[in-house]
Amino acid sequence: MSVQLNHTIVYATDKKASAEFLAGLLGLEVQPQFGPFLPVAAANDVTLDYIDAGAEPVTPQHYAFLVSEQEFDEIFARIGAAGLAYYADPGRKHPGEINHHDGGRGVYWADPDGHVLEIITRPYGSGS
Repeated sequence: MSVQLNHTIVYATDKKASAEFLAGLLGLEVQPQFGPFLPVAAANDVTLDYIDAGAEPVTPQHYAFLVSEQEFDEIFARIGAAGLAYYADPGRKHPGEINHHDGGRGVYWADPDGHVLEIITRPYGSGS
């Protein structure tokens, strides 16, 4: 058996709002609740399982999604329509820009809890 990532847990102040935020921007669907988790499934069957953080503060994490050129255009349009700030880098030093690493395109933005979300059209290190 080859090792594959199956799911990761994403802590949120409001799991429903955060799951819907991500799913809406990426053009995905929020899956039925499973126990305390509200999953959002990517095309490769990896799920981001949202859970309410409760009284604990949310520690921002980074989640990157590999998308096609067409999907990038669609998602980027939704980011713009939502009026979200976006950046070419995770350090937020290049606001309002996209990057072109490895001959592709990439952009970062934050979710309601400060998790850094990213879409890229080429895996990093894949060359141009």
